[in-house]
Amino acid sequence: MKTPFYARCFPVVIAFAFTGNLSAAETPFAGGRWIDLTHDFSTNTLYWPTAQPFTLEVEFHAHTDKGYFYAANRYRASEHGGTHIDAPIHFAEGRKTLDQLPIDQLTGAAVVVDVAVKAQKDADYQITVADLKAWEDRHGQIPKEAIILFNTGYARHWPDAKRYLGTNERGTGAVAKLHFPGLHPDTARWLVKERAIKAVGLDTASIDYGQSTLFESHRILFEKNIPAFENVAALDQLPATGAYVIALPMKIKGGSGGPLRIVAWVADKP
Repeated sequence: MKTPFYARCFPVVIAFAFTGNLSAAETPFAGGRWIDLTHDFSTNTLYWPTAQPFTLEVEFHAHTDKGYFYAANRYRASEHGGTHIDAPIHFAEGRKTLDQLPIDQLTGAAVVVDVAVKAQKDADYQITVADLKAWEDRHGQIPKEAIILFNTGYARHWPDAKRYLGTNERGTGAVAKLHFPGLHPDTARWLVKERAIKAVGLDTASIDYGQSTLFESHRILFEKNIPAFENVAALDQLPATGAYVIALPMKIKGGSGGPLRIVAWVADKP
């Protein structure tokens, strides 16, 4: 059996910790490439219809009276929008807030389940247990402590709100018009009962499909302190197995979620 990428990296990291001297060829992330899974934040960033969108305001952008250039901005936004993380507290009272999530839960080996063909045919598609079992038939059982990413193909619509969310309207009335794929509650239940996972993520605005009114998949996963990454980009560039994900959010004390910079390392094929 081929040694997993993260296991092969571990001795190198230990060596660096003791010697402090690591050549470029010996770095843990050599012989592969980084893939950015993050949509940038701008006035085009998509948010839930009732959430405050991202606003960047210039504080200073000019040369000072002492002759040097200086730039600084301020930003405002809701926690949940753009590429972001949902902390368990978002839908589960007493569960972990954003700052309480350990780094090792936000980093690790990823599996990518591709349901893009089904989602293209049905905007309200809900990812099933059968989808996961079909993935396991091809690739083996989902590894313990994996990060599971679901590729619905919806990232290709970003930032077209009408195509990505099902509506470009805003406000409370727009919520009933949301249409996009998500994770079926039965699938969420199966994951917490049958597999030991770190986190889930997908390339839509919510892990529950757009027409959900009870947000059951959120509640099932978050009750077990399993966070979710939403509005993830470029999942079609990842292999089904072999990627290593680093998903580090802004560390907001008491936060129910926040902006996320998520990236994946994919090693070169031998």
